[in-house]
Amino acid sequence: MVYSALSHLDCSKTGKRYDADLVQGVSEAGVPLLARYDLDQVAATVTPADIAARPANLWRYHEVLPVRDEAHVVTLGEGMTPLLPLPSYGAAIGVPGLLMKDEGLIPTGTFKARGAAVGVSRAKELGVAGVAMPTNGNAGAAWAVYAARAAMTSLIAMPVDAPSITRAECVVSGAELYLVDGLIGDAGKLVAAAVAERSGYQEVSTLKEPYRLEGKKTMGYEIAEQLGWQAPDVILYPAGGGVGLIGIYKALLEMRELGWLKGDLPRLVAVQAEGCAPIVEAYAQGKDESAPFPDAHTVAFGITVPKALGDFLVLEAVRKTEGTAIAVSDADLLAEQAELARKEGAFICPEGAACMAAAKQLRASGWLREGDRTVVLNTGAGIKYPETVTVDVPTLAVDSRIPSPSAG
Repeated sequence: MVYSALSHLDCSKTGKRYDADLVQGVSEAGVPLLARYDLDQVAATVTPADIAARPANLWRYHEVLPVRDEAHVVTLGEGMTPLLPLPSYGAAIGVPGLLMKDEGLIPTGTFKARGAAVGVSRAKELGVAGVAMPTNGNAGAAWAVYAARAAMTSLIAMPVDAPSITRAECVVSGAELYLVDGLIGDAGKLVAAAVAERSGYQEVSTLKEPYRLEGKKTMGYEIAEQLGWQAPDVILYPAGGGVGLIGIYKALLEMRELGWLKGDLPRLVAVQAEGCAPIVEAYAQGKDESAPFPDAHTVAFGITVPKALGDFLVLEAVRKTEGTAIAVSDADLLAEQAELARKEGAFICPEGAACMAAAKQLRASGWLREGDRTVVLNTGAGIKYPETVTVDVPTLAVDSRIPSPSAG
């Protein structure tokens, strides 16, 4: 039995085939390449029962992942994050069946570890010596850590306003790190120029290599498996580059072809912040691609992507599943971050909180129904964003007393 049923790569616009066993970037059309598998072979040799008997990490789905030899797998135990019921918060917003896929418990504290694990593993297998990327913080931190695990070098450039903890993760893992006085697109131009002057490096910017997406799609496989190989009614996802949403949609289509998933696909919701909402605007205008968003800014730094390379794939996933795209304000997402922590004890990242705010608003509008089995993706741990919480509490002298609780 083969470890991976990887067959080839396809251009996501033209369908042209590319060799999966060469280091690849984007297609000749300048758009992402998508990994394809011999799903007939997988269906004939693997069952959901076989999957259930495997270790609880994302590599349990190795037949539909691109690493051909298990010896090349680079892992820190990523995957199989919990699907948590949120009964108190869900009831409060009118969605009592609300579930949260909590990626804050994955290595490096965000879902970016999934893409890094698979992307670095495949790069290692193909003989890449170093990886290079622009990042809003968390992806760069994850790729730096996994590159270190694989004994590869890493070159990372991030905006100077990126979360400070992500700088520390890069530095401690030995990455070559640069801060850029601009946005992620500005960092990307510098990285591309640097890679052109270095041998053995691969640029692994969002969707400029095919395998980060494959790691992210495992969220879709896990959600289906955790629900007894059934799809929920709705999945809300915070979309910057949108790789996770594209990946989840890809996983859903693969599982349906494999016969592991029956019935309708979930309605996919792309959630953005009002301060950077190019995909929401394109969706509202009926366009297939977005326009660069001017003066992009939001406290949800991970989704500050003014123009995503794969925006047309995000829009396709949303429309093909009869989903929607919605933007929320920073004030609303921060309010829901605090409310969820008070009601459920879950301190989530601002990007995940944006999805909570979106769920609340979609329920209020009637788009989300009370009986919908709804899954919200929390893409990272709130403790990676301490600046989102203002701590203004009393300081007591050692000889003082803690006040009695207020009456009532």
